[in-house]
Order: sequence, then structure tokens, then C-alpha cells
Amino acid sequence: QVQLVESGGGLAQPGGSLRLSCAASRIIFSSLRMDWYRQAPGKQRELVATFTNGGGTNYADSVKGRFTISRDNAKNTLYLQMNSLKPEDTAVYYCHGLSLITTRVYWGQGTQVTVSS
Repeated sequence: QVQLVESGGGLAQPGGSLRLSCAASRIIFSSLRMDWYRQAPGKQRELVATFTNGGGTNYADSVKGRFTISRDNAKNTLYLQMNSLKPEDTAVYYCHGLSLITTRVYWGQGTQVTVSS
């Protein structure tokens, strides 16, 4: 069973930073297209950060210049560095994987990020 396990969430003050990690197991990590999503209370899940086909990155307008997505295939891990956090970044953050071989979709269990003073 493929597992995606997020960690690194928690409480941060406005202007602070957190780094989320998503560890994948039981799958060839490099065969997964990985993204980060988030869902705030009462809102739909939204795409936060992703990789482009050309190897670049794309971000939601609300996080551009503050968040950075990266991956380490040797460690089977996806990261989301979040800086200059705002209260509106409060949400459950999910890593999402799409198998480039089978097209199966995988979700992590989510990690809560709360930005508050």
C-alpha cells in the first residue's frame, strides 16, 4: 500500500515560517508527480504548489514569493517551505501524488497549519 505521510505542520505566528514534508513509501518516488494542496475551513481544497512539465514550479497567486516547493527523490520526500506566513494560510495541507505509470492518485492524511498570534 502506497503511503504519503505529511509532517511539519503546527502553530506559527504571522510572519513566521514552517517547512512541511511529505514522505512516500512503497512506490518509486520519481514516478510520482507531486503537488501540495490545502483546505481551509469552509472552503474547497485548492492547489498551492506544483511542478511544471519543464521542471519549473507554479504557485497559487496567494502564496507566490512566499512558498517554495521542492523534492528530494533520493529521500522519497516532497517539501513545502512556507515563509512570511499569514493568518489566511491557516488550513490543512495535503500532499498529492499522481503516478506517471498507472495514473493512480494518492493523498496524504494532511497536516494542520495554523497561523495566529
